[in-house]
Amino acid sequence: MRYFIVDDDRASRAMLSAIINDCELGTVIGEAKDGLEAIPQVLLMQPEFVLIDLLMPNLDGIETIERLLQGGFKGHFIMLSQVVNKEMVAESYAKGIEFFIHKPINKVEVKMVLQRTAEQYRLKNSLQAIRQSLNNFEVPEIKHTQKTTREHIQTILNDMGIVAEIGSEDIINIIEQLLIEKHKIAPLPPLKEVYERVAMLTKTTPDDIAKEIKAIEQRVRRTILAAMINLANLGIVDYTNAEFEYYTPRYFDLTDIRFLMQQIEKSGQRKARVNIKKFIQVLYSEIISKVD
Repeated sequence: MRYFIVDDDRASRAMLSAIINDCELGTVIGEAKDGLEAIPQVLLMQPEFVLIDLLMPNLDGIETIERLLQGGFKGHFIMLSQVVNKEMVAESYAKGIEFFIHKPINKVEVKMVLQRTAEQYRLKNSLQAIRQSLNNFEVPEIKHTQKTTREHIQTILNDMGIVAEIGSEDIINIIEQLLIEKHKIAPLPPLKEVYERVAMLTKTTPDDIAKEIKAIEQRVRRTILAAMINLANLGIVDYTNAEFEYYTPRYFDLTDIRFLMQQIEKSGQRKARVNIKKFIQVLYSEIISKVD
């Protein structure tokens, strides 16, 4: 991925550039201290992503984005912001911004957001290439095949915005193991036993299995937290959003999501209690109903 950074703070530009290079996330092809300086360069270089600060002198982030889109820019934007409020988020989403990086800049968050956006970019391009290829052929009839279990799970995880998270594969493996063992809807076996089954898919020695069990739990916890954050952001923008209304009350405690929404709006913090067992239980129940 090629990135262009627009931020009036030189330290922020340097930090973002260092993270992108150190984590091998792509290449920083240019940077600018404000929107007026950025516009001609971005339109000329056409990077895949522009990381742009919301509050800048001369031309703020929203105005810069509007001018870039009017000028024919086809790439994507990731907003950098120290202030997160309902009106700002709503306006940003309306302009096509899908992701935010909160200031002060955190390396883990930057890496997670850029990996996720890059994955979605590649997926979108792949789908476009497939559609273009199909347009070159005459297809007399398309037979609809039944979704696999994995596809059902991926659809749900995609709705929550976590299909590209590293822990999503662990979640898929957990559900598949439960289906293999044909557990009833409730109660499920202890999570540690399920983690062990998944760990044994790739590890053989007792020490390696024990380490992998801990790693699986950490990855799953982070992935579920990412789902909570995504849904909380959707709720902030539109409390009647279809994904927010469907997944929030089923997979999570509404109190936890509301608390997370308040954190995001007031301070930008995104800490919440993660109930892994409930998430797995509900997901397993939903998959059972789809594959039976």
